[in-house]
Amino acid sequence: MIRILHCVNDMHRAGLETMLMNYYRNIDRTKIQFDFLTHRPYRSDYDDEIESLGGKIYYAPRLYPQNYPAYFKWMRKFFKEHPEYKIVHSHIDTMSYLPLLAAKKAGVPIRIAHSHNTSLDKDFKYLLKQYFRFRINSVCTHRLACGKEAGEFLFGNRDFKVIPNAIDAEKFYFNKDLRDEKRKELGIKSEFVIGHVGRLSYQKNHKFLIRIFNELLKKEPESLLLLVGVGDKEGELRNQIKNLGIEDKVRFLGNRSDVNELYQAMDVFVMPSFFEGIPVVGVEAQFANLPCIFSDKVPKEVKFNKKTTFVSLNSSVEDWVGLIEKKKQTVRNSNKADLQNSQYEIRKAYSILENYYLALMEKYDYDNE
Repeated sequence: MIRILHCVNDMHRAGLETMLMNYYRNIDRTKIQFDFLTHRPYRSDYDDEIESLGGKIYYAPRLYPQNYPAYFKWMRKFFKEHPEYKIVHSHIDTMSYLPLLAAKKAGVPIRIAHSHNTSLDKDFKYLLKQYFRFRINSVCTHRLACGKEAGEFLFGNRDFKVIPNAIDAEKFYFNKDLRDEKRKELGIKSEFVIGHVGRLSYQKNHKFLIRIFNELLKKEPESLLLLVGVGDKEGELRNQIKNLGIEDKVRFLGNRSDVNELYQAMDVFVMPSFFEGIPVVGVEAQFANLPCIFSDKVPKEVKFNKKTTFVSLNSSVEDWVGLIEKKKQTVRNSNKADLQNSQYEIRKAYSILENYYLALMEKYDYDNE
């Protein structure tokens, strides 16, 4: 059996983590087993399931600059104690430079950098991240990306392979009975429901979404905004909503295990992100046959449903509102015919990654005979 060490921040319910779990549940675990090296000192949403599937979870020091000496010391000890890992697969974008550098120093032969985004958060590590981006090709042996734009962002003109951000579509297909049941559970009657799923962070551009929704209320007063997710911007967003006087129209639902059902309750999905790789939530919403409105910073390659539209972030709030109003007339149904051939269906996609790992190990074994 091949054991793959996946490097992540943590395994809470978010896009990248959910995508990894989709592949993990579907690969042949008699041949390939996933283990996880996290960089948070706590257990996460998916940890119990990971362990039930046979995976191991390790907790490395956080990747703060002041921690780097301790981090590399910890990693040297880790790889010395775990020579079984011939493949390290890192998913933390430019920060992957650090675990992959440690793996390179430890002699790990196969080191995969996986790009999941097309830009960087402008936080206190921004300049470091830019440097790591410049250096990433020096520490990885193989390159993967969720899409073409994400790969070009992290790897430049180097070759990379695209692994689709695939999901279990069967859980998301539109179901009117489930829609009625979920709306009743949420206390939603005839309201027009705008939905968003994503970390409450700068990248997702919630402040603009709230401005759009506030303007929509002037034309569609019986509207409701559902925000699914948690993040460091929640306080700012709550203050914005309070200042606008629309607290009774916006619901913060937090992290949820029933996101697939929440899509059923929505009428339009709006994602005005500043940047994205291939957003898993955008894939999920399209399989739910939701009318979707994405910013023009979301790669066009995510689109596979005719109900999906892209709008420039330079467009006015009124332009966004007008498009949302048009989407209100969209009829949702459970017709799967146009969706089942999507590359983002996990039952079609999982073998791409499974065969990739098997080929890497076959070549490694051949080279070391």
